[in-house]
This record gives sequence, structure tokens and C-alpha cells, in this order.
Amino acid sequence: MKLYYAPGACSLSPHIALHEAGLACTPVLVSTKSHKLQDGTDYYSINPLGYVPVLELDSGERLREGPAIVQYIADLVPDKQLAPANGTLERYRLQEWLTFIGTEIHQGFGPLFNPATPDEYKAIAREKLLQRLQWVDSQLAGKPYLMGEQFTVADGYLFTVVNWAGFVGLDLSGLSHLTAFQARVAARPAVQAAMRAEGLLK
Repeated sequence: MKLYYAPGACSLSPHIALHEAGLACTPVLVSTKSHKLQDGTDYYSINPLGYVPVLELDSGERLREGPAIVQYIADLVPDKQLAPANGTLERYRLQEWLTFIGTEIHQGFGPLFNPATPDEYKAIAREKLLQRLQWVDSQLAGKPYLMGEQFTVADGYLFTVVNWAGFVGLDLSGLSHLTAFQARVAARPAVQAAMRAEGLLK
């Protein structure tokens, strides 16, 4: 398999999932500025939408969209319990989290990264994002991970996007459960391996 990624982007989430799963995969660096690979290949020929991640399977088929990719990875190694079994209510709870993280948090950062976003709108976007993260903070009270005691692919996704807070000046110091969660996930060996592979850790 190949994972097309950009360092620290949302593609870090499937990168973490691959390391947690213990699956062999070749990481392929994508420039988000030029939309080219290191060998000069036009990334649009791999993903016409132009963004990461893309997981290329050994069959040559390609999967787009992080929440779909991480569930595919989890289902390859059910014994690792990175996702509850398909068809269970717990699996739908996982999908609930993946959807919430994708639509309410991941997308919430978008205007803050865009230099064309007016400052007045950035203030509104920052406030809404903080409200969503305050709710996540409340959901983490008394448990180590989103689903309870077990680390899942939703935790890797949340960790990835919450890491962006520092880049956009979002103060999370008041969110004690969330900041403890970030530290807990950052300490996982598979997470450190994924971050080292992306050049995010020395």
C-alpha cells in the first residue's frame, strides 16, 4: 500500500492508524503548494481533488477521505480493536465521532488557515471552533479516549486536527481533558513513529 501525505496535514490520521495497525505502507510525500510528488508527478493525476490523504491499495485501487481510509485500515486488523465491529452500535458511535471531527472540527479550522478569510470572520470561526472543542473536552472527562478505555482511529483523527490549534493561535489551555488527551495520544509509540516518518519529530 501507499499513503499519499503532507506533513502534519489530516493525512497524519491514517498514517497513525497504519502504525497502530502494524501494517506495511510506503509514504509518498505530496507538496500541497505545487500539487506534485517529489519525482515531479502531477498529484491531480492521483487525486483529481488535489488534497491528501489517498491510500493506494496493492490492487491499484485508491481510497480517498480520511474517515473512510482509517476504517478500512482498522478492518484489516480487527484484533487491534482500532474500530468496533461493523454492524454494532459501537461502530456507529465511532462513525458519529469521525463525522463530527470531520465536519465540525477539521472543517472549522479551514477559515483560520486561509489567508483570504477576513479577520472579522476568523474571530467568529475561532469562537465556534472553541465551542465545539469545549464540548469534546466535556466528553473526555473521566475517560482516556473518545470511546472509553480503547484507543480507536477516531482518537488519531482528533489528535491530528487539534494539533493545528497552535498554528492558528487557538488557546486550549482551559480545556484540561482535551490537553491531557493530546499528551496521552502523543506519547503512544505508533503516534511517535508516524510523526517521525513525516519529519514532525526528530
